[in-house]
Amino acid sequence: MTTDDARTSVTSPQTPAHARISQRVGAIQPSATLAVDSTAKALKAAGRPVIGFGAGEPDFPTPQHIVDAAVEAAQDPRNHRYSATGGLPELKQALAESFTASTGLEVEPAQVLVTNGGKQAVFQAFATLLDPGDEVILPAPYWTTYPEAIRQAGATEVPVLAGVDQGYVPTVAQLEAARTENTRALLLCSPSNPTGVVLTPEQVEEIGRWALEHGIWVVTDEIYQALTYDGMPFTSVLKAVPELAETTVLLGGVAKSFAMTGWRVGWMVGPADVIKAATNLQSHLTSHVNNIAQQAALAALTGSTAPVEEMREAFDRRRRLIVEKLSEVPGFTVPTPTGAFYAFPDVSGVLGRTIRGREITSSTELATVILEEAEVAAVPGEAFGAPGHLRFSYALNDDDIVEGIGRVAALLSE
Repeated sequence: MTTDDARTSVTSPQTPAHARISQRVGAIQPSATLAVDSTAKALKAAGRPVIGFGAGEPDFPTPQHIVDAAVEAAQDPRNHRYSATGGLPELKQALAESFTASTGLEVEPAQVLVTNGGKQAVFQAFATLLDPGDEVILPAPYWTTYPEAIRQAGATEVPVLAGVDQGYVPTVAQLEAARTENTRALLLCSPSNPTGVVLTPEQVEEIGRWALEHGIWVVTDEIYQALTYDGMPFTSVLKAVPELAETTVLLGGVAKSFAMTGWRVGWMVGPADVIKAATNLQSHLTSHVNNIAQQAALAALTGSTAPVEEMREAFDRRRRLIVEKLSEVPGFTVPTPTGAFYAFPDVSGVLGRTIRGREITSSTELATVILEEAEVAAVPGEAFGAPGHLRFSYALNDDDIVEGIGRVAALLSE
């Protein structure tokens, strides 16, 4: 082969059988929430007065005692070296004690794996539990990452949609109708992203006992557990149904409750054999989490809870404010969320209208018009398996909430 021939063979387009991108990775859809947030930030950088309700990110700084712990950790040479894949022993111990308190079960450090953020915990949980051909029952509305993580494990998600008419909470009858011989797991997220719904203790127990009866794994994302309102308690599925201990994986992280989205510390908690297998996977994937971030997470878990309560109170105020303002928007039906920091109005009353010469037939189109005409960014319900909705994060200041929702109301009142 001549040099020219070699160059041609290297740069020529590959056949469909040998595509440049694998089918597995090529099928991944970008995160809709991050895409909306990125667009909003780009428009703001270009000088447009965009108000972004897209990202699920607290606008507070990380509490000072946590930052101070990280600064101190950065000066300690022990944190400059590799550490155990599963997490720093003192952090795993703190997490084990925390979950012992919240579930009433004795949780050991060997049942804890510290991950690079909550997303890694989600992916590793499904990669560890699922095989090709397995199915995961996925209550909708759901967070955008769940179906992608399930598919990457070679399994299939089975959405079960619960609409505004049932408070976005699936019934056991719906779950049972979705169950097949291939059902391997059920995903729970309470408090919920995107709806802000918190399952009652009775609902958690009913769903948990159904999963127990049918031998179904429960993967429960509890990252918003500290953010509940109106006296609504957070209930872990293992608190409600302790018999599920051998078939449940709990997921979480410091991002939301402690305003630490950029620190990237999450975790998996579950049966020791599952955690050991997931740790083996992580040893090849990313190794351990940044030691300094782990020390910061330890300070978050063991330090003062006063900053967390202050943030929760601010979110509560903003929650009531955004529900009030969204309820004034023509065509919106707005349930009151009792957890997390999202409002998820049903906007089907707007669909079919023409707004500034554009016919609105989907919540995706509505989100586009609102962004372009009112300079307000929200995430369309299609991203969460719930067309006909918009998600508004209220993790931003009161003035922006009033101004932003006011713009939407003005646009849809024309």
